Amino acid sequence: MRGQTLPGRGAGADRAPTHERVYRQLRDQILFGEFEPGQPVTIQGLTDALGVGMTPVREALRRLTAEGGLEFMGNRRIAVPVLDKRAVDQLTVARVALEPELARRAARWASAGDVARLTAIDACLDDAIRRGDVGRYLVENHRFHSDLNSLADAPILTGMVDRLWLRFGPSLRVVCGQMGTRNLPDRHKDVLAALSSRDADAAAQAMQRDVTQGMEQINQGLARFD
Repeated sequence: MRGQTLPGRGAGADRAPTHERVYRQLRDQILFGEFEPGQPVTIQGLTDALGVGMTPVREALRRLTAEGGLEFMGNRRIAVPVLDKRAVDQLTVARVALEPELARRAARWASAGDVARLTAIDACLDDAIRRGDVGRYLVENHRFHSDLNSLADAPILTGMVDRLWLRFGPSLRVVCGQMGTRNLPDRHKDVLAALSSRDADAAAQAMQRDVTQGMEQINQGLARFD
């Protein structure tokens, strides 16, 4: 497990029950590539690392396995999934089916304040790209997409997308770590322009290009470093 400091979730997270805090922390660590693809995880190891009891760790592992962020490997072993081309292709199909629709819905409801907030996030993302800060890039890129999706007011679709991101997060970290941030595709400016003009079709098209190019980058990166 890498040593990156994860983004805080505010005072509300500190008041959450232990099992929820453990789940959120482990989920973020998977999502942002703190656990590498194929890395095994154990209840005892996480209990020692997090300084909590076995019960909240066991519950977190159960939830994350159900969500696809972890998988059973047999003999009661749990590990971070390793993506192959078939898995990436399926994730691409699913993302293309869902995320452009969320962008389309978001464009209908986004206020000027919403666009300003997303623009600020995108500026932080651009700064991470310039600095070659892979960890910050992953956090800000996810924040942009997550905040955009929340504007769609479609919790069922958003929940499905959240699980997809959990599956490819560790592999995205590997690809970015090997290739750097400079050549990563970014259609966020096109999305922001569409939101500003409330052009739902343009928002959907921009998001489809962003998703397709991003997943192709993962496919190429994994093939290169296989």
